[in-house]
Amino acid sequence: MIDLSSVSRFAGRILAVRPELAGELKVPATFTREEMAAALQNAGDEKAFKQLLRRLRERVLLRVMARDVIARAPLDEVCGTMTDLAEVSITAALEWLRAPELVVVGMGKLGGRELNVSSDIDLVFLHSSAASAERLEAPARRLIRLLADVTEDGFVFRVDMRLRPYGESGALVCSYGFLEQYFVTQGREWERYAWIKARAFTGGEHDELAKIVRPFVYRKYLDYATLDAMRDLHSEVRRDVERRELAEHVKLGPGGIREVEFIAQALQLIRGGRDAALTVRPTLAVLGALAERNQLPQAAATELSEAYVFLRRVEHALQYLDDAQRHDLPGDADDQRRVAAMLGCSDWAACAAVLAKHRAAVTRHFNSVFAEKTEPAAAPWPDHPQLSALRTSQRYSQLPADSRRRLDRVVPALARAATRTPHPEAMLSRGIAFLETIASRAAYLALLAEHPEALERVARIIGASSWAAEFITKHPLLLDELLDDRVLYAPPDFAALGKALRARLAEDSDTERRMNLLREAHQAQVFRLLAQDLGGLLTVERLADHLSALADLMLELVIECAWRDLPRKHRGGAPSFAVVGYGKLGGKELGYASDLDIIFLYDDPSEQAGEVYARLAQRVNSWLSSRTTSGMLFETDLELRPSGASGLLVSSVAAFAEYQADRAWIWEHQALTRARFCAGDRAVGDGFERIRIDILTRPREPEPLGKEIVGMREKLHAAHPNKSDLFDLKHDRGGMIDIEFAVQFLVLANSNRHRDLAGNLGNIALLQMAAGHGLIDAALAERCRNAYREFRRLQHGLRLNGAQYARVPRAQVQTHIDAVQKLWARVLPK
Repeated sequence: MIDLSSVSRFAGRILAVRPELAGELKVPATFTREEMAAALQNAGDEKAFKQLLRRLRERVLLRVMARDVIARAPLDEVCGTMTDLAEVSITAALEWLRAPELVVVGMGKLGGRELNVSSDIDLVFLHSSAASAERLEAPARRLIRLLADVTEDGFVFRVDMRLRPYGESGALVCSYGFLEQYFVTQGREWERYAWIKARAFTGGEHDELAKIVRPFVYRKYLDYATLDAMRDLHSEVRRDVERRELAEHVKLGPGGIREVEFIAQALQLIRGGRDAALTVRPTLAVLGALAERNQLPQAAATELSEAYVFLRRVEHALQYLDDAQRHDLPGDADDQRRVAAMLGCSDWAACAAVLAKHRAAVTRHFNSVFAEKTEPAAAPWPDHPQLSALRTSQRYSQLPADSRRRLDRVVPALARAATRTPHPEAMLSRGIAFLETIASRAAYLALLAEHPEALERVARIIGASSWAAEFITKHPLLLDELLDDRVLYAPPDFAALGKALRARLAEDSDTERRMNLLREAHQAQVFRLLAQDLGGLLTVERLADHLSALADLMLELVIECAWRDLPRKHRGGAPSFAVVGYGKLGGKELGYASDLDIIFLYDDPSEQAGEVYARLAQRVNSWLSSRTTSGMLFETDLELRPSGASGLLVSSVAAFAEYQADRAWIWEHQALTRARFCAGDRAVGDGFERIRIDILTRPREPEPLGKEIVGMREKLHAAHPNKSDLFDLKHDRGGMIDIEFAVQFLVLANSNRHRDLAGNLGNIALLQMAAGHGLIDAALAERCRNAYREFRRLQHGLRLNGAQYARVPRAQVQTHIDAVQKLWARVLPK
């Protein structure tokens, strides 16, 4: 077993003066917060209290050294114990000063609970009230002296207050309001990094402080501009390292601790505003979260984590030598022997080899993240009217210099990409509109400048579809989806998405942030499907299945969120409540911009149920249709509920059954043919399905039924006049609605004898089943199935390119029209 005195001069000095401490080191146990607090009881006067603080530090540092060097305690225990010492000492000092209301914010490694064994502590002093902040100046100064004064017993912690607003010239204690105003008017880029680990651990109203700090540190959008800013900051550090000849510095030198922290913080800052899980403070936790979210390869995260742990252990071994804040590698043989022994290496050469391996890995990963993109001389902007207008516009001239430089790189690259698309002029026109929208957001320009492959994908997507161009222009956050083809073109995994979203929703209590999370997640999934659609990887039917499944998931999550937030609930657990989809959602024919035709049902005997579920339904609809900073989730149409707009927003299953049996119109039974349970309580959904089947399989006289359906078809036709020479794929005679109404007639007229027709299986499948039952000619059924597929395909293509109406030359689809009109004539009674 290692004798601490043989490797640490500090340990030798302390044990010579205080030999009684040797007993604590024989079988060293973790030094707990409770032990520390007990050691500071009965403080007495200032001199006595200072002595208690300093002697406690000696005990803690010796025990930590023993746990680290002899017991090989994990890094988080070593750093955590030193952090506990700082927090317990400060808390006890404030109690002694009778100023416990002072809010002490630990910055840097103290904030991250990563304090090293001979570290300074960076502090900021605050209070929510301006008057109290001024009153607390005097005890704050005394606190610093209690910790930092050097007495015959040494010191507790060196205290650095330079990270407060205005640094050394600023007030020692600031109010929350002053801090917020400072961030807004004076906060600089490097201060965002300084506050990334900030953590208040005394005083109160920490949540209010977090509301001030979080938006300063983390942007709501993907902050790729931070890469340039951190490059600049690191360049300054490297120049200082070179000037001071610190190549062998384990903290600041190449491949050192600081570079690991820079990698973690840069990627954290880019995405932390959109993903609360990335706002964790400890470096190792950040690396793990980045890997978990595929923002850092798992192998890179593992290498960086292992390097960080070893570098921190080297740092601690250097500081154990003399209890000095030291980071330079030893040059003399004796210190090399001591450090190697503390690290468990056979000799210094072995230790240096391991260190070199880790530093090389850090440098490699650092360069991968931060390497400057090679910038060729800026190509001239192409001669194009829209580009000329942008270049000479006030918007361009008012951009910051960095943004103009990035735009000067992106525009020629976009023009070159346009030439590689089938419709270069249309692509360039849409691309310019897109750039005009994002030009004022440095982060988006930085992303495109950092990732030329993303720009190529933008060009392909907006060149292929005007709707896609509008979608990405409206939601530029989606640019992030273009960074990895593996993610962009991966088949959707909605179970995994639901699990991930539930975890993130559980971490946040802010309603708008959670609403935005769902909107942005939905937009990202839609965008991935859009890319796959434009790439020819999805049929229209498969795309509609995916979009409908995605809508079901969003409805499920919205119900969970709305129920969680609902006050005055009458029951615990999940609500006995369900969302039923009609129309395109119910028939799983959802398109990119489809609204949701939905109704709300419940099955709960409580007297309060009707009122509670009405409030829940209102909240669900608000979560779906409210417009936030991230847009709207879905437009909703609730008019298919019993009695339409004049009816109750939510119905009990029993009331719904009674309405459908006794008061519903034939068109409402038509709507039931493509209705289904979408989200919520499966038992309520099963109750709805039993009602649906019961209604659809009732015997009906074909003639009056046919007259009702024909009458409804005539109303729809009159409501959508077509005065053009083109054929309207949906509304004109022989189009999609004729197929849908013919199928609905077949279902309602025949499900009593052929119950399988009541299944919500879609028009294409039901036509085949009707032919199988001998209700229609099999050849005609197949022709109409093909017609429906083709009509949907053509309609989808037109909508992708912004057509107001789904209309084509009649000759293009005449054979399909003839088949549908023949079906109509044979099926519907004269």
